[in-house]
Amino acid sequence: MTDDIEKMKISQRGLVLDLVVPVLILIIFSTIAMLHYGGFSEIQGSLGSRIFEAFGETDAGLALALGGFISLIAAFFLYVPRRLIKLSDFCSSVTVGIKSMVPALIVLALAKTIGSVCRHLLLTGNFMAGLVENSMLPVMIIPAILFIIACFLSFATGTSWGTFGILIPIAIAICEAVAPHLTITALAAVLGGAVFGDHCSPISDTTILSSTGAQCPHLDHVTTQIPYAITVAAVSVVGYIVAGLTSTMGYTTSVAISLPLSLFLLIVVLLILPKFSQNGTKRA
Repeated sequence: MTDDIEKMKISQRGLVLDLVVPVLILIIFSTIAMLHYGGFSEIQGSLGSRIFEAFGETDAGLALALGGFISLIAAFFLYVPRRLIKLSDFCSSVTVGIKSMVPALIVLALAKTIGSVCRHLLLTGNFMAGLVENSMLPVMIIPAILFIIACFLSFATGTSWGTFGILIPIAIAICEAVAPHLTITALAAVLGGAVFGDHCSPISDTTILSSTGAQCPHLDHVTTQIPYAITVAAVSVVGYIVAGLTSTMGYTTSVAISLPLSLFLLIVVLLILPKFSQNGTKRA
């Protein structure tokens, strides 16, 4: 696949717009297609609610396929008539592009299988959620605990949306029962933890497509981004602990204390960690 790409002739007359225009067309027409397949024209209500509902009911796969096809046609009329690329080379590039996605599709299929096993057969989400519900931990650290559980759950299953669906109802139920003033903070913790796992899990679709798009070995991509994600996650745990401790002061006051403190702590950690890395390299 790499050899096929290297054999292609690269035009020296290309412009930045030759890259930007097809990408913009892809975004615009994919968005329009998502609204269309979501029944935007048939939904009643305000514009905002119609858009929100249409995106929720759409067929994203079909919309993205249509948007990609239209952007491919746009690229054809943008490149071939200007002789930036020969017709034969353009057709060959389509084949090479499809071939480049085959490994990603295989990994995605296997990852989906593993994720489904974790979610539906092993019931990983229910197990970890039960740990939260049955624990006798102090109320103040509920957001931090939910964040950690969400991190592990999303990393194990490779999906942020699945983690949302499992933990958000549980987080709301826990907060309603023991600490209503922590509801917003707990929901934020679940969302943040779910995104952590989805970002760096080796079976996450976004991680797989990122490594494929960058032509980087998948496990190399995973191992190089995990230290950065864990650093931010560790600081976030401290931030959620502070947010829980200050939650009785009111939501606004809690955010005004926990957010600047977390940012300050993150900056300090980012300044200190490179020094330890340099010292370890010198000793080695």
